[in-house]
Amino acid sequence: MLEDIAYCSDKYQYTMGKSFYDAGMAGKRAVFNLFYRQAPENNNWAVVSGVEEVIEMVASLGGKDPSFFEKFLPGPEYAEFREYLSKMRFTGNIYAMKEGEIAFPTQPIIIVEAPLIEAQVLETPMLCIMNHQMAVATKASRVCRATVRPVSEFGSRRAHGPWAAIYGAKAAIIAGCKSTSNILTGSIFDCGSTGTMAHSYVTSFGCTVKGEYTAFDTYIKTHSGEGLILLIDTYDTLKCGVKNAIKAFKANKIDDTYGPGYGVRLDSGDLAYLSQQVRAILDRNGLKGCKIFATNSLDEYIISDLERQGCCIDSYGVGDAIATSKANPCFGNVYKLVQIDSQPVLKRSEDTVKLINPGFQITYRLSKHYESGDLFKADVTCLRGDSLEKAILAGDTFTISDEHDRYKFKTFEKGEYSAKPLQEAVIQNGERCCEFRTIGESKAYYDSNLAHLSPSERRLINPHYYKVDISDDLFNVKMDIINRLVREIGEFEL
Repeated sequence: MLEDIAYCSDKYQYTMGKSFYDAGMAGKRAVFNLFYRQAPENNNWAVVSGVEEVIEMVASLGGKDPSFFEKFLPGPEYAEFREYLSKMRFTGNIYAMKEGEIAFPTQPIIIVEAPLIEAQVLETPMLCIMNHQMAVATKASRVCRATVRPVSEFGSRRAHGPWAAIYGAKAAIIAGCKSTSNILTGSIFDCGSTGTMAHSYVTSFGCTVKGEYTAFDTYIKTHSGEGLILLIDTYDTLKCGVKNAIKAFKANKIDDTYGPGYGVRLDSGDLAYLSQQVRAILDRNGLKGCKIFATNSLDEYIISDLERQGCCIDSYGVGDAIATSKANPCFGNVYKLVQIDSQPVLKRSEDTVKLINPGFQITYRLSKHYESGDLFKADVTCLRGDSLEKAILAGDTFTISDEHDRYKFKTFEKGEYSAKPLQEAVIQNGERCCEFRTIGESKAYYDSNLAHLSPSERRLINPHYYKVDISDDLFNVKMDIINRLVREIGEFEL
């Protein structure tokens, strides 16, 4: 992580900050929510990733000499504010969903409670981190849900820069990918990295059928004791590639007893047909344990179609579709002020989708137990300390209603549900207060969450929409503010 990542920001965060400072508002207690309004690709939900980097980013705020700020806030009129910024550290509280959490629209993924300027200047770098990682994680989740076979991430060469490659691979692993090709991701997060060979490796031994065999034989000899995957489509997959692979494996006594595993990779052509033909050839030659790995601009739709056609592929490698979230490269997290000095506030717009929930909030996930295990049944966002939160914490019976159709409601009876808060404290009084979680722990947490959704909510096409509501108290506060604004706007004259 760059040391100055907290300052990867927009200038207007600091021009607003000067106005707050000059107006004596710097110390006002603000609450901001980071959330998204709509999941990409008609998904009903997204996967949380990036919280750990947000915590690191917040820790990097402050400690700069006033001359640092003079580069973008020049002139004597900013001198006092530059001095203030040089001494400013983050002193507030941050609450966040865990990495690997499944988050639904409008729910606070991160809540920042802090002095106004401290909270405001975090907006851009926080959104930069979360929008990137959640775009990649959510796409990786979709790709991995298209198959029960392993998916590897290897999109670094198509990622939007080294930072995106490293942390995008991390997000992809949390959301279901079994491995990554990125060595820095493997090193930083202690998750290892995987790789085989490129076509240039094969052609470097001479552009001949014999050269292909020599390339395979040399690779096997120089990687004894490791997993061995040979790329067989450099010249002709069926007429020489798979045959040279078989010949090289047998010459080096690699067979189904080889512990680290072995296989071949297909990177072009009709993958369904070729995989079926390669499987038959391998089996006829006694290499039934030889795996078939497929690449070539794959995504969840192509993988689903390959499997519908009865392909014989054991594992997939996916590059730019995941690394750039190619179908929806821009995730929609926003960062909005919801409370100032205990006063709930909101942004009202003619565009109803942009209407936000005001106040200091917390979300509870409600589950019910069945013989097959617990299932998530609904999420509800409350104002902290409101009547619904008290009922949930007491285990009482309560009813939640759809915000947009109050005739749609669901009752949870006492003793028939369990509830957990989705936002936990990660920073208190400016200091980290949560345990560090490894990438493996975050991945396991995601896997567990996914298992508690119904199959209809996990499907890629036309998923069943999970119930997400707000408490009556939050609804009433929201409507009171809107109704007051409507009256004031109607009475306003120039």
